Amino acid sequence: MSTRVDAPEDGPVRPLRDVVYETLRDELMNGGIRFGERLTEPKLSSRFGISRTPVREALTMLCSDGLLHREEYGFSPVRPSVARVRDLYELRLTLELGGMSRVAADPRLRHDERLLRTERERWLALRADPPAQEPGFVVVDEEFHVTLLTAAGNAEMVRALVAVNSRIRHVRMYDFMINNRIETTISEHLGILDAVLADDLDAARRLLHAHIGDSLDVVLERIARAVAAMSMSD
Repeated sequence: MSTRVDAPEDGPVRPLRDVVYETLRDELMNGGIRFGERLTEPKLSSRFGISRTPVREALTMLCSDGLLHREEYGFSPVRPSVARVRDLYELRLTLELGGMSRVAADPRLRHDERLLRTERERWLALRADPPAQEPGFVVVDEEFHVTLLTAAGNAEMVRALVAVNSRIRHVRMYDFMINNRIETTISEHLGILDAVLADDLDAARRLLHAHIGDSLDVVLERIARAVAAMSMSD
């Protein structure tokens, strides 16, 4: 397979690292690279027609995402564990709903309204100008959920959520690979924020529970497709 990187005729020049990273990430997430297939710097440098340095940087980023793991000679795709994904989603849901529950259970506590209103403005701007469908949107999505939990006031729960997010980011990227998922996410986030700001935490919990559950359903379906494709010659 040849995927040489050519200079664009106009527009900003994209870093070669990002070109390699996004190309390989899409192939890994769509089943274009098989389990057991070994990716090496020399082969990828030849394929893209570039030096090894940007290739090495891209491979490091993919390892950080959890999509590749390093072997003695090169890198190979990580096989997602559906059981582990379910367990981590359950932990994520427990933490996020727990943040709302602690506020609802203690009349002395309230969510940080200033923080949530600032977050609401950010998502209103995204609704007015939605970004392109792109797996990297997962980072923006994570920021919402961390901010929502931060507003509930328990820093240890926030630290635990950040840790969970880092372990499921590589599969959560599947959530933003199909049409309208970003637009749907923006709408659902705004609905959750509005419910919390209206002090209707029962409604906010229901909306958040459904939101995370829908994400899990999409992720598991996309994982199943990718694993099937990547296993065809495994």
